[in-house]
Amino acid sequence: MGLVQAVKGAVGGVLADQWKDFFTVPAGLPPTAALFAAVPQGTNAGRGSNTRGSTNIITNGSKIVVPEGYGLLLFQDGAITGFVAEPGGYEWRSDDVNSQSIFAGDGIVSPLIRQSWERFKFGGQPGAQQAAFFVSLKELPDNRFGTQSEIYWDDGFLGTQVGALTRGSYTLKIVDPILFVKNFVPASYLQPGQVFDFTDIDNAAASQLFNEVVGSLAPAFSLYTNDPAKGNRITKIQQDSLGFAQSLSEAVEQGYQWKSDRGLAIVKTAIVSIEYDANTRELLKTVQRADALAGSRGNSNLQASVAQGMQSAGEHGGAAGLVGLGMASGMAGGLGSLQQPATPAAPAAPAADDPVAKLKKAKEMLDLGLITQDDYDALKAKALGL
Repeated sequence: MGLVQAVKGAVGGVLADQWKDFFTVPAGLPPTAALFAAVPQGTNAGRGSNTRGSTNIITNGSKIVVPEGYGLLLFQDGAITGFVAEPGGYEWRSDDVNSQSIFAGDGIVSPLIRQSWERFKFGGQPGAQQAAFFVSLKELPDNRFGTQSEIYWDDGFLGTQVGALTRGSYTLKIVDPILFVKNFVPASYLQPGQVFDFTDIDNAAASQLFNEVVGSLAPAFSLYTNDPAKGNRITKIQQDSLGFAQSLSEAVEQGYQWKSDRGLAIVKTAIVSIEYDANTRELLKTVQRADALAGSRGNSNLQASVAQGMQSAGEHGGAAGLVGLGMASGMAGGLGSLQQPATPAAPAAPAADDPVAKLKKAKEMLDLGLITQDDYDALKAKALGL
């Protein structure tokens, strides 16, 4: 009969719950576990007799050990009643009648008789719900993202729209556990034996986060490449995990309010690959060529080109070769002025049709051994019209 079963359940549950429990982290947790219930350690090296305690009642005097990198959330009838962020051992203490124990100094009458009567009214089970949950305060790894088609953003350095396929991963951190549990964690995960894991493909809440990250990638790339503090270079993004993580976290916050509404933040990113579309690849080649010709390297390339031209001109004999040499010399001076700092303006050169200037230049070339005496005599005769 129901009454007999209720009496047996009430009395048996009360007796089992009088024992103090030792709560700890469940065994075999994945490193990506974010939230899970504290479990009583029923046995230790074969010792331990309290194996029939209620799953939703914590007895006064029970000890809960909080490991490094975790916080402890306490629940009473579905409401958060406390949070501990410091590691160490803590003792459970509640005014609820179901938590009272003869081993915790709560007397004999109330823990045994009153609890039995209260539980009998609920068919033999406790009329309250108490729970303790651990929440990870560490960086949670292996949260992956990827795009199935190109995403496009306005690139501050290239000055145009850029498109690419990309994939990678990021680490996630719960920065406000209370906000996280209240506003984001489904009730189905606030049960014993359940583990909330961001990498679980069957976790609908985690899948929502994945979709929001993918939707934030284009704004994140735009924020990164348009930030002068990051050098405006898309090619640096794969080496700057923290810099891009800040841009991605900012884009996610702007679009979906992860930190302010859910207590979540992206800490680091690792971009595995960026596959640019054809137009972007061609544009990057042009930029690379321009970079290669910039600065001292570009000056060296120009000087080498001028020297080669002068050498080619010098291989031609007669006046034609000399004219080519003069042109090359002028070109070298002009290109050199583009690469060197500005110098005071030189006096204006004599007019090109001045015979005296022509003879003076020819004499200087003769003295330098650039032309022969016969070449000089020929130029002299031409300049004087002889």
